Amino acid sequence: MHQIRNIVIVGGGTAGWLTAGVIAARHKGQREHGFTVTLVESPNIPTIGVGEGTWPTLRATLRKMGVSETELFRHCNAAFKQGARFNRWTTGAVDDGYYHPLMLPQQFGAVNLAPHWLAEDGADSFCDAVTPQGRICDEGLAPKTMATPEFDGVANYAYHLDAGKFSHFLQRHCCDTLGVRHVLADVTEVILDETGDIARVETAQGVSIEGDLFVDCTGFAARLIGDAMGVSFRSCTDTLFCDTALAVQLPYERPDDPIASHTISTAQSAGWIWDIGLPHRRGVGHVFSSSHIDVDTAEQELRAYLGPAGKDLPVRKLSIRAGHRETFWKGNCVAVGLAAGFLEPLEASAIVLIELSAKMIAEQMPVCREVMGVVANRFNETTTYRWGRIIDFLKLHYTLTKRTDTDFWRDNVRPESIPDRLRGLMELWQYQSPWIHDEFDRAEEVFPSASYQYVLYGMGARTAVMPGTIEADAELARRARRENHVQTQRMMSSLPGHRDLIDRIVKHGLQPI
Repeated sequence: MHQIRNIVIVGGGTAGWLTAGVIAARHKGQREHGFTVTLVESPNIPTIGVGEGTWPTLRATLRKMGVSETELFRHCNAAFKQGARFNRWTTGAVDDGYYHPLMLPQQFGAVNLAPHWLAEDGADSFCDAVTPQGRICDEGLAPKTMATPEFDGVANYAYHLDAGKFSHFLQRHCCDTLGVRHVLADVTEVILDETGDIARVETAQGVSIEGDLFVDCTGFAARLIGDAMGVSFRSCTDTLFCDTALAVQLPYERPDDPIASHTISTAQSAGWIWDIGLPHRRGVGHVFSSSHIDVDTAEQELRAYLGPAGKDLPVRKLSIRAGHRETFWKGNCVAVGLAAGFLEPLEASAIVLIELSAKMIAEQMPVCREVMGVVANRFNETTTYRWGRIIDFLKLHYTLTKRTDTDFWRDNVRPESIPDRLRGLMELWQYQSPWIHDEFDRAEEVFPSASYQYVLYGMGARTAVMPGTIEADAELARRARRENHVQTQRMMSSLPGHRDLIDRIVKHGLQPI
């Protein structure tokens, strides 16, 4: 039996250090029995940030790693994220907008409020009718108070953070607390054994590093999974057209300017602009399709969005190759992060995919090489499913548009650009609202059916309500709607301002777990 004891992660950044932390924390008790986690990182290659937005899953991930939430805010320029607001995606009008919040609709496991809201055809948006979170974001409020313990919330939340500082924060915690071995070296060669597995990596510094399982976190270069293992890349540019981004860091005009507690995504002529508020600056970027607009015009749209304050700010250009590996775990090599693939940053799926992959590797770590193939097959099946569902969900934002003002928006609703599964679901949703028991067949979906409800009904889609179908749970729905009204009023009156809470956390600290 060839025991799996030495895990080697090649590449740092968010993907490398988050993976190292998840695995090391899970197997901390085995360190005295020879289990090791080694991260090899080049001192000469700058880290490519995977974005500044996260999902609520990161709270549980960091808690299991033993990270302090207070220290996260102090060292990573973190802010709270309570969802996303999408402006001008449906009609392109100035007042066109809706929220995809992180809170589930009231009593979501007991009653589907969507048909009841559809039957009323009331004045409230779907988001406001079923959750307080859109109103909380409108008022610039935080999702918790100073009395709320670390990682707990009054409202559900994730984070916005400085990706570079987050990587360094994770590095210190992994090395100082979790016993991860850090090797600064440039990998020059990946050596395979006679079975096709990776035996070791050689470095320019003369260090040879052997391992039983190798995790490829080398970013777009994919030095292990692509170059050494020969796994090909599956493009999805025929579905998701955006392939370029222009990013800029925009300082606040005043130190006490309010910080949005949600991502702002504003549609443009051939893409969209993200706007993420951190305590010290805003991260703003234009994601667009170079087949539909040239870089100069895209930059003009970005500058117009920024206003006079962004007139002379330097812009960083990034290329996006939308797609993922044909397989993610081959032999004793598994890809995580950009080495596995990347899609446009809409809905912040990059970091959550790192989390889910690292969690599955850690929890299903093969005891020996003899059973690694079984674990790899399971990992590949689950991960391929997740990438497919993310592609579906991102495409949904485009296929629901009513905009016809440019070729970009017209091309996005062409049937041949819509994945078959999504096309079938959209047909189903004309007559049956998404809900937990209907169409989602995995226990750990990246986007739950509630997310589909928020986007569908936020963008004006409608599901037919058949006569006699909502009477059975009408009283339960009325109670849930009343509860939402009461909860909204209570949160609006009790939650602090977003910047105010962040300042107090940095100064005084939250209650530890």
